[in-house]
Amino acid sequence: MQQQIKILSALMVTFLLLLFPLCAAASDQHVTVHPGDDVTLRCEAGDVSISAVEWTRADLEPQYVLFYRDGRLERKQQHPSFKGRVELEDRELKDGDVSLTLKNVTSSDSGRYECRVAAGGSRRTKRANIDADPIRVIYLEVTDSEDGNFPHGHVGLAAGGVAVLLVAAAVSVAVWRYRRRTDQRSEQSAADEAGNHQLMCTSAV
Repeated sequence: MQQQIKILSALMVTFLLLLFPLCAAASDQHVTVHPGDDVTLRCEAGDVSISAVEWTRADLEPQYVLFYRDGRLERKQQHPSFKGRVELEDRELKDGDVSLTLKNVTSSDSGRYECRVAAGGSRRTKRANIDADPIRVIYLEVTDSEDGNFPHGHVGLAAGGVAVLLVAAAVSVAVWRYRRRTDQRSEQSAADEAGNHQLMCTSAV
């Protein structure tokens, strides 16, 4: 019985180790659009008081796609290519919605976008002062190809789900086979014991 528990524990640990990176990857999003389109990059901070919102791209200098503080956009720190083309979908930040709308996209807009927020009454202006990981990472791809309409994010999530199901199935099959072998050994032991008992009875007669 203890051996069975150890095997089940090892299988479940393996399953969880495989599941964790899939769940982590699912938190990122891949969005594909065509040149000239408008796109909204979704990000929600939850039910918190928000003093500032940052959208950044680490490959740019300055990195700011959008910086919003105290009810207005801070344009001095914004990268020139985004001026006049980006805005928050809801400036009132209702329900923690800090989604970014990017207008008239071009191929140069392709990249990794990170969303951060500063909670509370903070009035700090530099991204380094928001000591937090991004709450959403979005990979934006701007392409002329018709294949660009293919929903990469959904495919990745579906593939992750299939992988999880396959692992779960493999664990179930392994457990079933182990139990079957255990039952067969038990039945064989019982049969051998019955045979020995019958032989002893025959010898006694």
